[in-house]
Amino acid sequence: MNEPFTTPPGANTPITYRHWAAGLAPKAVPALATSTVLALARIWNANGAQHSIGDASVMGVLAVGAAFAGNALARGNNGEPVAAAVGFTASGTFALTGVAAYSDGLPLPLLLWSVATVLAYVLAYRHWRTDHRDTTAYDRATSDRRETQHHVETVEVIRARAAVETARAGGDYATALAAALTARAAMPGYDPAALTAAGLPELPTADLSRGNPC
Repeated sequence: MNEPFTTPPGANTPITYRHWAAGLAPKAVPALATSTVLALARIWNANGAQHSIGDASVMGVLAVGAAFAGNALARGNNGEPVAAAVGFTASGTFALTGVAAYSDGLPLPLLLWSVATVLAYVLAYRHWRTDHRDTTAYDRATSDRRETQHHVETVEVIRARAAVETARAGGDYATALAAALTARAAMPGYDPAALTAAGLPELPTADLSRGNPC
């Protein structure tokens, strides 16, 4: 029996290549976000927010409100971690904006920008690590499932071919037996009674009209 040819797992999976910028772009989002806030705050500083108690008070109230909302959302067994993270992030953004817009020079805004960027990367790293773990687990489960299906398909192909070969062998045997019976009956001087009287085993008779042995 010829060994069945089967496609190895993953042979039909298209090969895709990601551009290096596609993998780098998510890593730059935290720094881009804090830099945008700092730039907008300094623009606001140059347009009247410098030493403005009112503008600083607005940012302070918004920062305290966002922090209070994040704290409230994080409490209890039914807390919303995503919403709480958004609240705390908004609070830090308002605080950075207020200080960067109110202060004279850049040292304090840059210091706060550095702290905010580091914290943003710490939080983002936790998310990236969880996402990588989930993606790895999904890929492993998909690979195992594909290998299992490939094994089942291989076994079924072997079983089907074995059944075909068995049926073909049975058909060849029936054809050969029918031909032998036909040739025996056509032999000159053939006498079934003489064979039986001599003690020789008699071959089974065949219904030649149907072409199958009896």
